[in-house]
Amino acid sequence: MVHYIALYRISEDKSDEDLEEMIRVSRTCFHRVNEAHNFRSGRSIDRANPYGFFISADFESCDKLAMFREDPGYLRFETEIVRAHTLGGEEHLYETDPGKDPKYS
Repeated sequence: MVHYIALYRISEDKSDEDLEEMIRVSRTCFHRVNEAHNFRSGRSIDRANPYGFFISADFESCDKLAMFREDPGYLRFETEIVRAHTLGGEEHLYETDPGKDPKYS
């Protein structure tokens, strides 16, 4: 199982309402994507944190993650939300199955 985490820096001109909308849209989009399990999104509670928004999900494999990245819902989210409201971000992948070699994820 692969756990995916993406952290995003919010544009300074975005309001709390914009951030709330990002969370709502992310949840609507990602719950329609079959490959993503245990999807979460939210905002930082620490104003000093440079990453004000995150998304995370579990995937059965890196192949399923690749399918997710090609999904029209995810691509729409990237275009309409991430590019419009953030200054960029970073992604992290973790293997969650004990004893499994990450190169076979």
